Amino acid sequence: MSLRGSARRVVAALALVLLACLASACSRQASDVTTVRFWAMGREGEVVTALLPEFERTHPTVRVVVQQLPWTAAHEKLLTAFAGDSTPDIAQLGNTWIPEFVALGALAPLDAAIAKSSVDPADYFPGIWNTNIVGGRAFGVPWYVDTRLLFYRRDILDAAGIHAAPTSWPEWTRALAAIKAHAAPDRYAILLPLNEVEPLLALALQQDDPLLRDGGRYGNFESAGFRRALSFYVDMFRQGFAPPVTSSQLSNVWNEFGRGTFAFYISGPWNIGEFERRLPAALQGAWATAPLPGPDGPGASTAGGSSLVVFEKSPAKDAAWQLVEYLSRPDVELRFREMTGDLPPRRSAWRDPALAADAHARAFREQLERVKPTPKVPEWERIADEMRNVAERAARGEWTVDEAARELDARANRILEKRRWMLARMARG
Repeated sequence: MSLRGSARRVVAALALVLLACLASACSRQASDVTTVRFWAMGREGEVVTALLPEFERTHPTVRVVVQQLPWTAAHEKLLTAFAGDSTPDIAQLGNTWIPEFVALGALAPLDAAIAKSSVDPADYFPGIWNTNIVGGRAFGVPWYVDTRLLFYRRDILDAAGIHAAPTSWPEWTRALAAIKAHAAPDRYAILLPLNEVEPLLALALQQDDPLLRDGGRYGNFESAGFRRALSFYVDMFRQGFAPPVTSSQLSNVWNEFGRGTFAFYISGPWNIGEFERRLPAALQGAWATAPLPGPDGPGASTAGGSSLVVFEKSPAKDAAWQLVEYLSRPDVELRFREMTGDLPPRRSAWRDPALAADAHARAFREQLERVKPTPKVPEWERIADEMRNVAERAARGEWTVDEAARELDARANRILEKRRWMLARMARG
């Protein structure tokens, strides 16, 4: 054998050894990386990817794959994934959806992870944190918050002799009456779109009576508290303060607000940016926000928004929790707000100078200290739909308040019938 041939064989052997080593290293590297599948909805799903490079840099053994879902299809997609054992590792979940997915056994409890982490429950607005607690256990961490309060035209109130936002129902009624008295026939004091249940729901949450009774087995809509809320809501239509219309009957809510068609509008934080963009410069100093009035003083409102949850069947729970913890950092929440306009759920994030100085956001900070979760039953969204349907008929004068409350109680009890049967069966063992 020639020396040249022998050398070629040695080089070839060394090359094979090198390739084997590289392949082994790559294999080890690939096996050390955990992929976390993250499902997120709407605008949040679009922009969250911009926050992930820093996470992956500081967590080199975790790779995040985001799947964006439209809100209109998200609920069905998640239920289909649960039925097919193909749930993601982590997902954005609307707060009112959490009880449903807990009832299915789809979500992993997070109490142990929270106890060892930088996620401090005491730093969150209590009502928002409470939306994630089911049966005494935490199944999610609030990601961003939503609540409803007053957007109002300060100049219209001033012209009617009202120089401060109302803080109680009697003050609110006086302001509505004064505005209507000064308004043209085609102008109103407040807009309450009949296809939106949130204004009535907020008024109902301000009452001492719960919306459901007996552990969520029955409706409680014939209670004195709910009838009081419904009566106050319906009176705003019967007194001519609000037009009996749906939002689809308005050409553009921002233009109508700018034209002075109505002076009060109950809405959420996304409309801060919309009014800043859509109203002319001359009106930018003429509108403001204020917490919702309550029966006897500042009142409660809805505890909305989305939370981050980890699915029970995830093979990557530890890595998924690391992502939840990262997205829950106050500095990351503030970056997320800059991209989306969403409000952070942690009080410490609100100490940011820019957010603290935002005059329109300030009322939301105050309102978030007084928010309440809706009943934690899987059937709640169906019941809320019936609340909207029944309230519309009462607002249009088809039913009295007592008739509407009685009908809503009956509809809620029919929806909850299966729940009662299941709970009774579980009690019998």
